Amino acid sequence: MTDDEDIPASEIEPLLEPREGIPPVIEDPAALAAVVQAFAGGTGPVAVDAERASGYRYSGRAYLVQLRRTGSGSALIDPIACPDLSGLDAAVAGAEIVLHAATQDLACLAEVGFTPRELFDTELAGRLLGYERVGLGTMVENVLGLRLEKGHSAADWSHRPLPEDWLRYAALDVEVLIELRDILYDELDAAGKLAWAQEEFASILAAPPAPPRTDPWRRTSGIHRVRSLRGLAVVRELWTLRDELAREADLAPGRVLPDSAIVTAALDQPRTTKALTDIAPFTGRSARRHLRDWLNAIGRARVLPETQLPQPSGPGDGPPPANRWADRDPAAARRLAAARAAVATLATEHHMPTENLLQPEAIRRLTWEPPAELDEDTLAARLRELGVREWQIALAAGPISAALTRLSAKGDPED
Repeated sequence: MTDDEDIPASEIEPLLEPREGIPPVIEDPAALAAVVQAFAGGTGPVAVDAERASGYRYSGRAYLVQLRRTGSGSALIDPIACPDLSGLDAAVAGAEIVLHAATQDLACLAEVGFTPRELFDTELAGRLLGYERVGLGTMVENVLGLRLEKGHSAADWSHRPLPEDWLRYAALDVEVLIELRDILYDELDAAGKLAWAQEEFASILAAPPAPPRTDPWRRTSGIHRVRSLRGLAVVRELWTLRDELAREADLAPGRVLPDSAIVTAALDQPRTTKALTDIAPFTGRSARRHLRDWLNAIGRARVLPETQLPQPSGPGDGPPPANRWADRDPAAARRLAAARAAVATLATEHHMPTENLLQPEAIRRLTWEPPAELDEDTLAARLRELGVREWQIALAAGPISAALTRLSAKGDPED
């Protein structure tokens, strides 16, 4: 069923309670061992979810892990009290793990020793099937006719003890995940997309961890307002200090000091406590504890030798932003437009978002520096180098080749 066939609102039933009630939170080795035994004895896929404290804590660790399996029931595990789930991982090693938006949870699950070998991602399945809205609550409504309460998704899951209504919400997140998976599996199969989905799922599991960002301070929101090199040095010093303080306190950096305060300080470069506290966010409880430290950081930036000032960010290893192509390389801009149009047509034919049919970054890199030959096999080889999946290459290489070949045959018009 696609969004064009949504279940009528009058037929949607609220899902208010887990079938077996709210399971107790597993907080000790003996209780965890019992869960391991129960899940080893279950059958079929294992539904998994994890709750973090994004926006509250520095780390992305899991503060609750939820699981459900046929014959095993549901389990809620406190990974702070039980930080090693490798025994549970081994017990279900042969099972397919069902996650919704898997890339959000795989890293924090790996931190506690839980690493799926086989994956089914219900969010990605929904995208490949053409569902316009792929949040878990919406998918459960549209596919199963059940309404999940989603009121605690942004809660501080590091809080202890966890309130009962939060635990109910957490248990319900895996309550019908396997049923959702089963229907989406059948829909993928009927649409001829099951092999595509399985290749996507395998790619997610095989993806290496993202490398550390170079100069992460450059991602400070609003940094484009800072035009001087001295101002950039202030941003760097304040960002680095904030990151150290946030790590030590295990707080989200924005809770120590918001980006807006860093940028304003870089623009004003205050020299006194009074001038610093005229910037409102520096009067917040967390920031105010470190007023002298903030001033010292600004002072360090102010006296740095010219040779140690950060330079404006240079070009990355990829093509420039697409909105600059028409000025910098009009021919490349025309190639990009032609390739995008070909991919958009394919995406419409196959009822999925263009970014799932072919990654936008791959299209940009291919058309900014195209191979000398534009035949299908050469383009397929280049797309493979760019990490494009085989099912995507089989669909897109031919149409992109045809589009770029037609464009090349016309010749470049006068600019």
